[in-house]
Amino acid sequence: MSSASLNRILNRLRVRVGLFLAIAVVLLARPTWTSILLGVLISFFGLAIRAWASGHLRKEKTLAVSGPYCYSRNPLYVGNFLLGIGVVVGARSWWVLGLFVVYYGVFYPLIIRRERDRMRELFPQQYEEYGKRVPLFIPSIGKHLPAKGKFSRSLYKQNKEYRALQGTILIWLVLAVKLIILNR
Repeated sequence: MSSASLNRILNRLRVRVGLFLAIAVVLLARPTWTSILLGVLISFFGLAIRAWASGHLRKEKTLAVSGPYCYSRNPLYVGNFLLGIGVVVGARSWWVLGLFVVYYGVFYPLIIRRERDRMRELFPQQYEEYGKRVPLFIPSIGKHLPAKGKFSRSLYKQNKEYRALQGTILIWLVLAVKLIILNR
């Protein structure tokens, strides 16, 4: 099997596996009110980064280099990472941590590479220069572009970022209900 076909298969599996992962999180979670509170704080920080990024993203029309894209070429995925860490903290389960590490470690390097290749294809000159100045994933204060551009609420809506908020609220409600049931 070629690397390209393996990448396509993994990309298709990502969403399905994510759904099973969410179910596993609920089943394996052993939350406390403290773990839920800490997890919610971390995950909403991830949501804030995602929202900020989506308000600067004009998918495949222009290269996003403003807002959080000044500090990381993949701020949406940084936000997803923080969302995941928040859920791990809230679930308070080593099993959930292990599942998150495997899921993120398998799927996100693939997604990030695919996205990098797509941006190189769409914006070859611009992306090359951008890549020299901004890190691929971990945000950098030292190595970044000058901040510019304004957040656009219409881009946030157009990119349907509100769905991440809805999903996050749902997982926290389910974990809170599980905690209530466990404490009966």
